[in-house]
Amino acid sequence: MEIRLPDLALKRIFSFLDLFGLLQVSQVNKHWNRIADSDYLWRSLSLQRWDCSNFTNQHLGTHTWKQFFLHQRRKELQLALAQPHNFVYKVTKNIAFETELAYLSGNRLTVDEQEKSIICSVSPKQELCAWDVQEGTMIWSSPVQEFHFSNLVTLPQMHLAITMDRKKTIKVWNCQDRDALAVLPMPQPCYCMEAYLTKDGPFLMVGDAAGDIYTFTLPGLRDISKVTAFQYGIVLLHCSPDKKWVFACGTYSRTLPQVFLTESLLRPSEGSAPLSTFLPHKLCASACWTPKVKNRITLMSQSSTGKKTEFITFDITTKKTGGQTVIQAYEIASFQVAAHLKCPIWMGASDGYMIVFTSGPYLLLFSITGFLLQRFEDHQAAINNFWVDPCYVLTTSENSVHVYMWEEGGRHPYLRSCCHLENTWHDHTTDSCISSVMCDNASIVLTVTKVSDSSILVMYSLNT
Repeated sequence: MEIRLPDLALKRIFSFLDLFGLLQVSQVNKHWNRIADSDYLWRSLSLQRWDCSNFTNQHLGTHTWKQFFLHQRRKELQLALAQPHNFVYKVTKNIAFETELAYLSGNRLTVDEQEKSIICSVSPKQELCAWDVQEGTMIWSSPVQEFHFSNLVTLPQMHLAITMDRKKTIKVWNCQDRDALAVLPMPQPCYCMEAYLTKDGPFLMVGDAAGDIYTFTLPGLRDISKVTAFQYGIVLLHCSPDKKWVFACGTYSRTLPQVFLTESLLRPSEGSAPLSTFLPHKLCASACWTPKVKNRITLMSQSSTGKKTEFITFDITTKKTGGQTVIQAYEIASFQVAAHLKCPIWMGASDGYMIVFTSGPYLLLFSITGFLLQRFEDHQAAINNFWVDPCYVLTTSENSVHVYMWEEGGRHPYLRSCCHLENTWHDHTTDSCISSVMCDNASIVLTVTKVSDSSILVMYSLNT
């Protein structure tokens, strides 16, 4: 006698499956196929993978959440499956290298075809510029600024770019109008900024040289809160993927880093400090939240000599104690990098259980407990730049770029080597190096710094 589980029970069981599991159970019979195709399950998968909490049925139109998920996944795979001959590249000169590049377009979540990739950069004249990557053309520039830019971040969901200059002035641009939407002078130089979008709206967080964290609305730069986190300047400020937590680290290496509850910064209570906790590890050189386990953060600490590197992973939670909410940090894993490995400079994380970092010419993937999972040797010289997001890992060496992609669901091989782009654009008559690199699902952009000349911006896009 066949036992038929209720729809609600099946839906609950299927909610624990990843993409491949859900596609497999949909082939068992018509009943399971109907349950496995439900919008509830595919929306849940989409929320786990992308920041699409603001994406509604109105955005979907006539499409289902399953169609939306598979369409986004196909867009991500485009870059991973591409070979060098599938790319076209554009080169433009006279790009300043003091500030990072930043995508203005991002990986927009749509059910339409791939949108244009737009990148922001700074010119030697101190203009903020927006470039159409596919066309290789500048589509907008700000007036020439009196003071050099020192920081650049973007909020692609709002098509906003935010800059800080050496006069300690924050400006918000929509990269369409000539003048800034908002201008705000700061009392101290600011070392780090982070723009993010929550259910309550868009915000900007700024860490300054005095150890204060400021929170402003966007695009108007209305002051929401000011919190003194350290006695020294703040150099790291990272918001968790679900926007629930904010990590802050000061310039003084002996100071313990802190994690704040974002809501307490956005809705400060008069007379009470925002909720926060210290992470009990000093000498923090870098940190990153994990995209899949959204309350998990990994720190990279290094000794003052740079000879000892340790990775420490924490889970952050809230707990009710005596009628009050407190934040607790639990150290769940740690390991030291072997002494024979060259000291890593960059790090990234994937599903909450893996850490990727560079050591000389190698890209290394470790479990959070210190087990070596994969080692890649796709560069002959030392890796001089590194970039990680939830889909891709990029490495550069001398004048080449290598593309990797995370496997779905943390399956083996956990990180897949995809494509190597050689220096077809490189002028061998001058010394140069790649100073920054990043990508979306249809393009790769990099800044090449020349010793005796201005930097150049190289824009790869898929030849569709």
